[in-house]
Amino acid sequence: MLHLTRFTTASATTIAAILAFAAGSSSPAFAKPADPAQSPGLVAEQPASEPFVKTDRGYMVPYTETIPGTNVTFEMIPIPGGEFLLGSPADEAARNQDEGPQVKVRVPPYWIGKHEVTWNEYRAYMQMYDVFKKLQRLAATPADDINRSNANRSNANRSNANRTNANRTNAKDDWKLVDDHNWQGDLEKEWGVDAVTTPTPLYDASFTYGSGEEPNQPAVTMTQFAARQYTKWLSGITGRDFRLPSEAEWEYAARAGTTTAYSFGDDPKKLGDFAWFDANGDYQTHPVGTKKPNPWGLYDVHGNVAEWTVDEYDADAYAALAKENQEAVSSADAIRWPTKLFPRMIRGGSWLDLPEACRTAARQKSEEDEWKLSDPNLPLSPWWYTEDAATGVGMRIIRPLEPLTAADKKRAWDADEESLEQDVRDRLKEGRGALGRANQTLPAAAVAAEKLDAE
Repeated sequence: MLHLTRFTTASATTIAAILAFAAGSSSPAFAKPADPAQSPGLVAEQPASEPFVKTDRGYMVPYTETIPGTNVTFEMIPIPGGEFLLGSPADEAARNQDEGPQVKVRVPPYWIGKHEVTWNEYRAYMQMYDVFKKLQRLAATPADDINRSNANRSNANRSNANRTNANRTNAKDDWKLVDDHNWQGDLEKEWGVDAVTTPTPLYDASFTYGSGEEPNQPAVTMTQFAARQYTKWLSGITGRDFRLPSEAEWEYAARAGTTTAYSFGDDPKKLGDFAWFDANGDYQTHPVGTKKPNPWGLYDVHGNVAEWTVDEYDADAYAALAKENQEAVSSADAIRWPTKLFPRMIRGGSWLDLPEACRTAARQKSEEDEWKLSDPNLPLSPWWYTEDAATGVGMRIIRPLEPLTAADKKRAWDADEESLEQDVRDRLKEGRGALGRANQTLPAAAVAAEKLDAE
């Protein structure tokens, strides 16, 4: 239940959005009524009680998403559009210089994960490594071994109509699914809109899972690239656009209309009611959603694990925004899309951190070589970190109300730095990575591969 008394210090614009979020409106029907069957989380009629956000597309409401091909679910919470001050005021206790000056940012509505991505969710993505490898192996099987005709044709150009299997009547459809999702090895032609890489098997599972590996604990130690690829995979198989939040979007949702050091106030002594951090973490992550939520119903925005954003870290980012903009800047314009491998932006603090690092405005940055010191691979893994700091790094995802443009999809999902892209290519060419097509028929392709592999 939302508590309006929590919002007394929010800006006038944010208050208006929050009131609509909490109580609704009696406005007439919208020009673009929602189709719930096509867009989960949108309804055409104003809800009677549950929190909602009024938009020109319909009413955004909380909803549960099921990862296709699994019984794994996660919850998404609607966030109202509005304006807020990004960063911390100059007099906030334990404030760091990179948290200012404060900048007014305008944020559109979106849905955000109720809590961090769990191992239950992330393992569904990790399993795609075996699926893509199986698809690749099946497609490379000699034609004579499976009664395929026209064996002299290359695998890439082979006609699905010529594939037969006397024992099964629907083998042609199964082989079409294999071809549609299998990577043939031509990176230049096939690294398209829906092609995704998957994390390789863990080099040292005892390290990655050392801070907790239960299904309801947050997934950790993935690189920002792996987190971005996760959102690309999830977007492909659901047909909806997911991505990591920007730094501004993350802070806006974490604040939930508040202006204090934490979403519950300024007193760090109360942090234990809302967060797992250094003093109570017991050297591990904890099941998500076991502490109190923030005013908008989001859990673990303080502590448990810190969360990736899409941004590059820049200590002077806010000063640059403040200098360039006299009025509120849009959250899209506030993003610092990365131009170098590190540092990248992490928010929220973790079970490893002191209270000051769990403040809403606290900014943390990634390291690259330092977080991969124990990695024996060359090139170093694009998907995993191997050092203790990374056991406190996970992610939370968002789904924008407006679909992503083609340019934004590329920036939000794919390798964005030359050395990273080359490392991914090298791993794939050496057979130490897996790549395939992630669209809404991928779950069916996985099932088809299992059937064909069993014959």
